[in-house]
Amino acid sequence: MTGSGTPKFEIPTDMRKMTEQSMEQVKTAIGAFVDFWKRNVPENFVGGSALSDKILAYAEMNTASAFEFAGRLAQVRDVQELVKLQADFIQAQMQAMTEQAKNLSETTTKVMTESLKAPTKGGLSS
Repeated sequence: MTGSGTPKFEIPTDMRKMTEQSMEQVKTAIGAFVDFWKRNVPENFVGGSALSDKILAYAEMNTASAFEFAGRLAQVRDVQELVKLQADFIQAQMQAMTEQAKNLSETTTKVMTESLKAPTKGGLSS
């Protein structure tokens, strides 16, 4: 115990290294998937490139945020730090999710409106 009464704990070095290696492997796999998606999914899939580009950008941002959180989590030294880190992460993710949902909704509305105005470019036709 420390003077503050908060128990200290530390992730063993071997486990931390193994976790870091696993995180790097997952990052590589996700990067490969995103690259595959960008090269192989048609632009008009999921509402055209404006919408699919936003979805991919948000996926990359959210993944990076989760990896940053996991990296910081591996460095936690006590329960109080763990609770604060988790609360901060959840708050940041909720804010990001709210903003992303708003932006995706606006982009979807714009794409649908444009699609209805130009039926010969892949929109709805009678």
